[in-house]
Amino acid sequence: MRKLLNTLYVNEDDSYLHLKGKNVAVSRNYEDVGMVPLINLEDIVTFGRSGASPALISECLRNNIGLTFMNPEGQFLGRITGTVDGNLVLRKQQYRDADDAHIALFIAQDFITGKLFNQRWMIERSIREHKGRANGAFRTLSANLRDTITEVRAATSLETLRGIEGQAAHDYFAQFNNFILNDSPAFTFTVRSRRPPLDRTNAMLSLGYSLLEHECDSALAMVGLDPYIGFMHQDRPGRESLAMDLMEEMRSVMVDRFVIKLINKRIAKPNHFKIQENGAVLMTDVGRKLFLTQWQTAKQEKITHPFLKEKVAWGLVPYIQALLLARYLRKDLDEYPPFMWK
Repeated sequence: MRKLLNTLYVNEDDSYLHLKGKNVAVSRNYEDVGMVPLINLEDIVTFGRSGASPALISECLRNNIGLTFMNPEGQFLGRITGTVDGNLVLRKQQYRDADDAHIALFIAQDFITGKLFNQRWMIERSIREHKGRANGAFRTLSANLRDTITEVRAATSLETLRGIEGQAAHDYFAQFNNFILNDSPAFTFTVRSRRPPLDRTNAMLSLGYSLLEHECDSALAMVGLDPYIGFMHQDRPGRESLAMDLMEEMRSVMVDRFVIKLINKRIAKPNHFKIQENGAVLMTDVGRKLFLTQWQTAKQEKITHPFLKEKVAWGLVPYIQALLLARYLRKDLDEYPPFMWK
């Protein structure tokens, strides 16, 4: 099993990354403020206007350390990577399967089955742990999601499947505020808003989804798959369709659950956010730093993988699922096993 290495998140807008020996050094105003050995890293993610020296970029390429640039809102801007693992035969098979409507539907059904299963698990767990709170609405939603999984398995086209998934997502987020036990109105959730997020909870969800998509992208590249050629999401220039496919089944258990924890445990504070003139709600530098620190800690927590039956860190789940997808495309597995948390 691959070892889970660290991701270095550089949060300050005016930072500059450069190579110092075998370390990545972070400087501000021409003075080093931090240094991390490259041997401990698998990724470097920077937010804002951070730049990187040619020497550091070259060293990252030689050691296959990803260097990712995001804007302060957490939107992906670009990524520099070294050589791609895997082989041409695997990617050619991926392209053939993506062009085959029957196979693409079969794989997409597994992604969405995993997504709905995990959303239902979240709801059932909330019913067990918080008796009396919105249980009627949650029980109705749980039953609907159970029925929706049956509809997903019976879908005969990708268009039908996308419609089913879209309605299920709408129904899920319509009840999302019932997960929030913090009585502060600052974190009240009414509707999912993306670009831009219009409340504090949406701001955290958007950042979490961006981080998860980035990790799925890295995982797919590591196993030799093309993150841009998906099965569920349509091809679009610049869109990492397969990374978006893969992250579907992990959204609720890796991001939603994480954001709910930050709110309910009062780790996230109202002053960790700022409201723009256009109504967009963004995390402050302090808030984003706290979010990233908590995210890195959560990735180290151990679980038993439901398919492998082995203890792994949460941070390895995207890699494991990408590996299982590659094995299915190679015909080593009869079906892709989605991540269904129990």
